[in-house]
Amino acid sequence: MTSSMFRSPCKIPTMKAFEQKSYLSLNAASYNVRINPFRRTEVSCQLQEIDSSMKWPVIAHEEVLVKSKPAEPVIHQPLHLSRRARRNRKSPTQRAAFQETNISPDNFIYPVFIHQGEVDIPIKTMPGRYMLGWRHGLIEEVAKARDVGVNSIMLYPKVPDTLKSPIGEEAFNDNGLVQRAVGLLKARFPDLVIYTDVNFDEYSSSGHGGIIGEDGVILNDETIHQLRKQAVSQARAGADVVCTSEMLDGRVGAVRAALDAKGFHHVSIMSYSVKYTSSLYGRFRKVQLDKKTYQINPANSREALMEAREDEAEGADILMVKPALPSLDIIRLLKDQTLLPIGACQVSGEYSMIKAAGLLKMIDEEKVMMESLICLRRAGADLILTYFALQAATILCHENKRNYFN
Repeated sequence: MTSSMFRSPCKIPTMKAFEQKSYLSLNAASYNVRINPFRRTEVSCQLQEIDSSMKWPVIAHEEVLVKSKPAEPVIHQPLHLSRRARRNRKSPTQRAAFQETNISPDNFIYPVFIHQGEVDIPIKTMPGRYMLGWRHGLIEEVAKARDVGVNSIMLYPKVPDTLKSPIGEEAFNDNGLVQRAVGLLKARFPDLVIYTDVNFDEYSSSGHGGIIGEDGVILNDETIHQLRKQAVSQARAGADVVCTSEMLDGRVGAVRAALDAKGFHHVSIMSYSVKYTSSLYGRFRKVQLDKKTYQINPANSREALMEAREDEAEGADILMVKPALPSLDIIRLLKDQTLLPIGACQVSGEYSMIKAAGLLKMIDEEKVMMESLICLRRAGADLILTYFALQAATILCHENKRNYFN
């Protein structure tokens, strides 16, 4: 039998004005209409005047629905349930006690951009972020982070174009920007944990993560020879963790061997084992050729696991996944497959999307930010490299927000 919910009890007269006059300019407030297609009760309809040229059907019982009393209970006996999960969620204290995943400033790595000048320059595509002067701006920003419990930072340099070259010699200049910044920070904050980027693209005139051959192909082994020297130079400056962030075959083993040969057995390697060719950071890298020949297809997960296993075998101490939120499944996959710590890199595009939506009042920026971070922890990330580190740590350190999610 056909349900009455599919039968209209109303007869709407033909409205010729509808055919002749555009109604796009009507004020949205004029539409005093709500339709409930799932209500079975048949009611009569009346026509309410909208303007002088058209009429619109309005359900007669609208006011009754608005002013009606709360519904009477529809059952007289409770369900016989052996378990009611909501009992463990009835108070903030219980919710905090049973929270399976926690987050603290210790989980954050704070990435900072630096340049050779003294003035802090705003980054237009990343609201609230700056290219910091390597002396004063950098020191001040790190001091702020330490005040709220963030004691790990990652340095990203902006190298002048005049210092870039096809083979990236500036990367292993012991007096280069990164090396000087590491020395300055260690002198001021001896216990600060400094991560440095063993990456070719900031020093290459091509913008690629490797030396380009005459045929346009990235030269794997030749580039790794340069990365070995870069890692040693950073370790010599005082870096605690060097990060092999380009997906070149054999880079972790080569860097480990180079560090050990120079006596830097104590320096850790965080390998970007899973670095996808993501559009979330691709737009910040304007290069003539794409990076699909050495970064992973976002559609692949088994390939990601293979790369991570190879890096672990070569001596990586930490495995990093980039980008973070689109790769929650990969973070969990690695967490289940290895005993090494797992890192998640919440990239610039992820940061900018949350910031932009927050500025437009489309979301609650703070709540979405914190949710994104706790979800990375839930997926299995031990470390989160995030531009939100300072902002999130400030919230977590607030006395009244220790149990933020409860």
